[in-house]
Amino acid sequence: MTQLLPQAIGLLTAWTYGISIISARRGLQYSNASTVTLLSLISQTVILWTMVGGFTGLPDVGRGFLLAAVTVGFLMPVLRWLTYTGIAKIGAARGTALRSTHPLFSALLAVTFLGETAAAPLVTGIVLVVLGIVLISWREERRVSTARWWHGAYSLSAAFTAAVVHNIARASLAPAAYPILFAAIVGAVSLFIFAGYLTVAGTPHRPVWDRRAMRPFLAAAVLETLGFLLFNTALTVGPVVIVTPMVATQPMWVLVFTVVFLRSIEMVTLRTVSGSLAVVAGTLAITLGGALR
Repeated sequence: MTQLLPQAIGLLTAWTYGISIISARRGLQYSNASTVTLLSLISQTVILWTMVGGFTGLPDVGRGFLLAAVTVGFLMPVLRWLTYTGIAKIGAARGTALRSTHPLFSALLAVTFLGETAAAPLVTGIVLVVLGIVLISWREERRVSTARWWHGAYSLSAAFTAAVVHNIARASLAPAAYPILFAAIVGAVSLFIFAGYLTVAGTPHRPVWDRRAMRPFLAAAVLETLGFLLFNTALTVGPVVIVTPMVATQPMWVLVFTVVFLRSIEMVTLRTVSGSLAVVAGTLAITLGGALR
């Protein structure tokens, strides 16, 4: 039974992140991306620093660890805001599928700057992900919504930012495995940076404190933090090659949850389903191809 523990936790992580996205999407009907981003950063900071103080303490870490955490802290508010804005603009199912293409950007960065070889699984994965992006971004005029094809750029920009963040985090956590402390520092820096931004932001980007959005936003914030903890727990009991593919199924679950819970808010088309499945398949090909080299 314990042999299936990494897969089970990885799948639970995908479900947790998926439900977080669905909850955020409900709140975004009444508020905006800045509000849920702020609440998610507050949640991450409070919960993780409580865990540091109560369980892990403050270990002696090097300057490289701290520099990496601060750097990610500057990027994380951008990543969260782009993610939630993408969901608000094009919906939970499409936004999550595009946001989940970060392994594509990680692979392209590795091939371009690290001289890695583009093996067959990588090329196959890239083709599938690009096909998925095209299918998801294509807009039929008669189906209309206020979404435009270029609104997918929010989610794709979030995916690129996530690729950068993941690479920095991996490099930092490899020699010093303190994921909770790392995320706690990231949360504190991110909250400070984003709060500072909000003091000078124009009215459209300031938080909108609509009571109807608070419950789903708070649920989304807590679930996002829980998803992070589950992901790191999965990595402590199983290898990346087993855990990551399970987490990569997130767009598929968001698609299912959207049909079940957001039927009155979002329309899921055959093109969206096809694009999401292509992205999941491509992501798995890229991830597994990289792990098996």
